[in-house]
Amino acid sequence: MPGPPAKRSNSRMWNKNIAYAIIASTIDNMNETVKPQGCTNLKLRQLSRAVTRHYDAYVAPTGLKNTQYSLLSHVVLLGPMRPGELASRMKLDPSTLTRNLQSLVAAGWVEQGPGDDARSRSVIATEAGRAKRAEAQRAWKQAQLALNARLGHERIVALHTLIDDCLATLDQPETDDE
Repeated sequence: MPGPPAKRSNSRMWNKNIAYAIIASTIDNMNETVKPQGCTNLKLRQLSRAVTRHYDAYVAPTGLKNTQYSLLSHVVLLGPMRPGELASRMKLDPSTLTRNLQSLVAAGWVEQGPGDDARSRSVIATEAGRAKRAEAQRAWKQAQLALNARLGHERIVALHTLIDDCLATLDQPETDDE
């Protein structure tokens, strides 16, 4: 059970400081002439595919792909909402969300119904979808623990911090200086 908010906040700050210290130490130890090797996009996609394969290996026995588990989890946790809102919250293109919802609707885990007005739709998890999500969550948790153990706590903290910082930076509008 998490501690009081002040303790959680201090813990997050401590973890962030550790991550920055690891990153700063790595940078300090690098030769100034060292430059990134290869395409950043390719390296990120390779990492993403490797992590996806890892999670899929754990989640697949439940009958879901990792992407389906993520979508189903968002629908269950966020409750009924318009597809556009859901796409925005998941940082997905609306057409990608629509395509990914089709298999969940076909399996009976998600329903699309009328929204707040005649022009809108709403996405909601069914009881079967909630049960499927609970089953898959147990598998996802095992995948999470196994990946964390394999990469190590310090590396996971540093990775999360770096990803969060990169996402925040990329969410900002580009300036003429870039």
